[in-house]
Amino acid sequence: MTTPPSRSAGIGPGPVLALAYPMSLGVFDDYEGAQQAVDYLSDHEFPVENCMIVGTDLKQIERVTGRLTTGRVALGGLLSGIWLGLFVGLIFSLFAQPADAIVMILGVVFFGALFGLVWALLGYALTRGRRDFVSVSQVVATRYEVLTEHKLAEQARDLLAARTDRQQD
Repeated sequence: MTTPPSRSAGIGPGPVLALAYPMSLGVFDDYEGAQQAVDYLSDHEFPVENCMIVGTDLKQIERVTGRLTTGRVALGGLLSGIWLGLFVGLIFSLFAQPADAIVMILGVVFFGALFGLVWALLGYALTRGRRDFVSVSQVVATRYEVLTEHKLAEQARDLLAARTDRQQD
């Protein structure tokens, strides 16, 4: 038999993101609906610090933004190396003589660009074409549930019911 991990072990939500005995006030199809419900409670002096909006039924969405080519990889690696070289070169120039600072920065930028180019092309070659596209991904919830402490749930439900009654009139 195993014991469930305790919050003191650092597992699970911390005290800021936890309610002692949460109860549901409603489930919404979008975040804006849940946010409006909590905003309504706030407008009516409800202690909203006892509320949480929890996204459930998570899904990952990946949007393909383009094709990944050797040229695109090389350009990305080159630019990344230039930025890294510029950063390191500026730090090194703090310890150089004023006359040598520009030469040092340019030299480090050159080596940074070369390093970035080689590193990016090497990484791309090692994938052997298994992922020849660029994309952005995001995790989104399909439903949002508003929770509050059990001792305040009835008060919050009454307020939200009054809101619904006003919207129907």
